[in-house]
Amino acid sequence: MKETVTNERNQRVVTFLNREEVDFLDKLGKDALFTAGAKLSRAKLIAWLVDMLKGLNISGENLKSEEDLERRVVAALQHLEGK
Repeated sequence: MKETVTNERNQRVVTFLNREEVDFLDKLGKDALFTAGAKLSRAKLIAWLVDMLKGLNISGENLKSEEDLERRVVAALQHLEGK
């Protein structure tokens, strides 16, 4: 994924993550720092995840659970793999 520069202003989003989720984001950031020299914030990682879902054309239509979302993401990735 590439980062695009736009003139729109970023919005602040407050989220509540449990310790395991925060630790996962921190590990992603530390792995990137020590292997690629890239310093990535939790906010940047979350923004990239949102952009990835947008790129996979994931919609919220009839979305009722985490499992629904996971199935959609897996199906979209499998579709990409098949191309």
